Amino acid sequence: MEAQLGTTNLLLGIMAAVSLLQALLLIGAGIAGYTLYQRTTALMADLEERHVAPVMSTVNAILDDVRGVTSTVKEETDRVDHALKSTIHRVDDTADRMRSNVRAKTSRVVGFVRGVRVAIETMLRPAA
Repeated sequence: MEAQLGTTNLLLGIMAAVSLLQALLLIGAGIAGYTLYQRTTALMADLEERHVAPVMSTVNAILDDVRGVTSTVKEETDRVDHALKSTIHRVDDTADRMRSNVRAKTSRVVGFVRGVRVAIETMLRPAA
């Protein structure tokens, strides 16, 4: 029975040593993972500070310029649209006035010409 206890104790000792080795390995992996996390975080912060922040400020400046240009173009477009509409309205109004003036002046002439024509036709008709 003593032989069996010795063998059991030896196997238990080996299992304890292996468990201790596994625990040390897990602790080492945890420390390595935490160190890797710290380095990656520091690298990302540095990358953002050196590269992303200047680019973002440039992009924001460009977007501000684009906003300004867009608002200026919109204002000018509205102004030109208003000018065109008012000009078209004035042209239509002028054309209506010209049409009515031409009709008023030519109606007298047309009436006179019609009267002369009727008079000539009456004079040229043979007496019946």
